[in-house]
Amino acid sequence: MKILLSIVFIFINLFANEFVKSNTCKGCHPTIYAEFYESSHRKSSTFENPIHKAVWDLHPDKEKESYTCAKCHTPTDLELLNNLKEEKKALPKQNHVQTQEAISCAYCHGIKDIEEHAKMNENIVTLKDKVFYSANENLRNEKNKGFKDEITLFGMMKKKTGSPYHKIDYSNTNFYTGKMCMGCHSHLQNDNNFDLCRVDSKGAKDEETNCISCHMPKVKGTATTIKITKTHRFHGFASASKNKDLLAKYIKIKFKQKKDFFEISIKNEASHNMFLQPLRVAQLKVNVLRGNKTIKQETKSFMRVIGKDGKPTMPWLADSEIKNNMIKANERRVIKYDFKLQENDKIEVVFGYYKVNPKMVKKLKLENHKESTDFNILKSEFFHSK
Repeated sequence: MKILLSIVFIFINLFANEFVKSNTCKGCHPTIYAEFYESSHRKSSTFENPIHKAVWDLHPDKEKESYTCAKCHTPTDLELLNNLKEEKKALPKQNHVQTQEAISCAYCHGIKDIEEHAKMNENIVTLKDKVFYSANENLRNEKNKGFKDEITLFGMMKKKTGSPYHKIDYSNTNFYTGKMCMGCHSHLQNDNNFDLCRVDSKGAKDEETNCISCHMPKVKGTATTIKITKTHRFHGFASASKNKDLLAKYIKIKFKQKKDFFEISIKNEASHNMFLQPLRVAQLKVNVLRGNKTIKQETKSFMRVIGKDGKPTMPWLADSEIKNNMIKANERRVIKYDFKLQENDKIEVVFGYYKVNPKMVKKLKLENHKESTDFNILKSEFFHSK
């Protein structure tokens, strides 16, 4: 019995030492792999994400040599996670896992369930070797789908299903509701028990509209080279950082002209606040184009500022909100402009954001990082006065 337990223990640890590398998936899923490779998931480590590195460089845990961000930013670095657990020196090393596999294909598709906790949730990853979870509405009762030829239409047609490399479990409801994202994207509290960010759990319960349907919409292109499909789930993970055009459809802008003023309304049709990361700043920029003249209107900013004693601070020090006028889930925000329009005026409306609050750029030493200083346009529209 002891020998059997030892063998089981060795097997589990061998599997736990390394996840299947993402470029292994490339052979059968080239389109999905290409999307993943440019995504913020693949680039989530300090070596690939300059903004995350800038925040980490100021974090007090860096001096303690304890990379406490690893649980979500580099969950595939099992050596690092084990060192954290054993309270050993745990700093990220510039290796293949950190630069290519920070949040890998095998890791996400291995999330069996989510364990809920006060400070942050935890992903429960399966120990089954080469068994991955996925969603397919037509096969959701299949728990151990393997590679085979299926005969259809009275034996006249034959098609290949499954994968020759791994088994697929289509029965995990978390992959249909988006709950599998909530291990890392639900909420995060600092040591002051203050919410640095939080997503309403309602957004990961409905199968029609959830994290996956919005951030991984179905796009053209086959999911695999084995069985050709018309569409696949987008694995570039549309976000404020990447592929933001896929999210623009959840923002609706309207114009209303009055006698002595006009209004611009912004509707946030997402199931969560417009931006969740406290570093982000959204802005509405409006110009009135009259002949050859451009008449700028006051820029409106939307943000959530966290801090302590009424002053903005870094996240680990914060214990309260200093300001929060971010556009909430399903909210229509109306902004009034005390400006009298003339006939044939053209109104230019631009809604976008900064990835890093301009007031924080210098503190984070990101002045020369283009992505941190650029204004990113999410939506731009023109309206005409009467």
